[in-house]
Amino acid sequence: MSKLEKFKFTPDAADILANCKEVTIPETRNELVELALGGQDVFTVGYYVGENPYVEATVTRCKNGAVVNYTDVYMRRRDPDCLIVGDDKPTDKPRFKERFGKEFEPVRKETFEWLKEQELIVVPVIVGGAPYGYPAALIAPKNAGFFACGLADLQYFCNIDEYEGIFEPKVIIYLAPPFRHTHFEGKQIVIHNRLDSVYELLSYNLYPGPSAKKGIYGFLLDLGEREGWVTVHTSAVKLVTAYDNEIVMMHEGASGGGKSEMSEHIHREPDGRILVGENLESKEKFYLRIEEPCELHPVADDMALCHPKMQNESKKLVIKDVEAGWFVRVDHIKEYGTDPHLEKSCIQPDEPLVFMSMQAQPKSTVLIWEHIIDEDTNRPCPNPRVVMPRRLIQNIVNDPVEVDIRSFGVRAPPCTRERPTYGIMGLMHILPPALGWLWRLVAPRGHANPSIVETEGMTSEGIGSYGYFLTGSVVKQANLLLEQVLATPNTRYVLLPNQHVGCYAVGFKPQWIAREYIARRGSAKFKPDNLRKARCDLLGYCLGSLKIDGQFVPTAFLRPEKQPEIGLDGYDKGAKVLSAFFKKELAKFDKPELNPTGKKILDMVMNDAPLQEYLDIIPIKF
Repeated sequence: MSKLEKFKFTPDAADILANCKEVTIPETRNELVELALGGQDVFTVGYYVGENPYVEATVTRCKNGAVVNYTDVYMRRRDPDCLIVGDDKPTDKPRFKERFGKEFEPVRKETFEWLKEQELIVVPVIVGGAPYGYPAALIAPKNAGFFACGLADLQYFCNIDEYEGIFEPKVIIYLAPPFRHTHFEGKQIVIHNRLDSVYELLSYNLYPGPSAKKGIYGFLLDLGEREGWVTVHTSAVKLVTAYDNEIVMMHEGASGGGKSEMSEHIHREPDGRILVGENLESKEKFYLRIEEPCELHPVADDMALCHPKMQNESKKLVIKDVEAGWFVRVDHIKEYGTDPHLEKSCIQPDEPLVFMSMQAQPKSTVLIWEHIIDEDTNRPCPNPRVVMPRRLIQNIVNDPVEVDIRSFGVRAPPCTRERPTYGIMGLMHILPPALGWLWRLVAPRGHANPSIVETEGMTSEGIGSYGYFLTGSVVKQANLLLEQVLATPNTRYVLLPNQHVGCYAVGFKPQWIAREYIARRGSAKFKPDNLRKARCDLLGYCLGSLKIDGQFVPTAFLRPEKQPEIGLDGYDKGAKVLSAFFKKELAKFDKPELNPTGKKILDMVMNDAPLQEYLDIIPIKF
């Protein structure tokens, strides 16, 4: 039996593969790496756009892997508006005809005809891995080997010769890069076409974020919506203290909200101290010393399965990582020694890695703090990446885990009396479950997001912070998330800002300090007598004090209204900004099909309800 005979493709996919110039089906990851490099030290990935050649990217052979650099600065980040629906099934997203004024089917057929003219690579993967995974396949031009290698690292590569039975993909990615120029004015476009027999992703760009990663996420969300479960947009880590306390924290949020950073070791100054924050006006700095930080056992980096078959009697949410590898952003690694563990993993990996948007010389060692310079700004690219297979990550947790703390991260701007913003969040807030659900509905993308093409002002990444990847109904997802909250009362909720706390620049220190503080408590419970109602009801509770390793964090970091640069008047103006944002974003969920309990919670926001009402509707277990 030939390799192709082990697949059961749809008639359209089978027709492409039967009539193209050549089909390559890799057997090993090493073969994929060599395909990515094209057998050269610097491999040019380009296509004809009409009669003119166009170079999309270069791939450089380095000692520690393949380095991909896109020629178009725009292609170095995900466009948040790239998802278009090609079918007629229910959706809240724009359809192809609505956006482009024509039917999708002729473009689909044209895509397939273009693929028939190419030498192709077919990569089978298992989305989600065993035992809950789903077969999937990439059909792409052979010269896009780096894209294929990245997909294989992200989605559990499968050697078709070792696969038992017939491989029948439930999702197929078709890659046709030149259509970005010939049909879509240079924009990143990924068409989600939900057929009865297969979920099609037609990817018209070479950046893997919108298709090989988030496109696959769209497939999982669609499947879960039909079957009644959710794939959450989250990272997770098991924390083990020096005294063997174990706590699992799951950290959700929009891109740039600190998901990858939750599994990072806390960044330190050269003398070992931790710079908690620097006052932007007075330049005053506050430091901590944490001598025995937790051991970190990473669980997930960006997506976690919450399949009903995994849930148990603990009344805590049970999750498992969906991905085989992580698409790690390293914009914060600006010099040697920032994150020694990650740096070592990238500089001396056990096998070659795929890097993106980094400076590279052939046969040299690529360094993850040397980011490519964006020509339009003359600044380092804000979205350099490395695809890190889970098997190479130290202390990785492969089994399902029970979640003790479910945190939500927000990139907060600086806030002062003169320039009030929503950056009024303290270092950590404890949220009643109803507010925990609301923060997942509004999912603020936040300040200075490095991962996607820039947008103005405070915007939302949509329901659960995965709204941009969803092809179905946001209201159905809201109901699923609320049912999840109600079914898991022993999982608690916290809110963790990053970048700024009031007028202090803090980076990701709030979530790292909160991580250490919570783990040391053991039970992950909070004493009611140390909680203070936040001045803004949407922020739940602040801590009255935070003591870690014998050191108190100043109150100004816990309650930003205590900062003289903000005061009560600046804080209240910022609270109005936050309240207005919540009301605007929540209006889209106010539909008849919304869960009745959810409707009550939405009405509370619209009526500026006090904190106690949120506690009354879903109690918090302190």
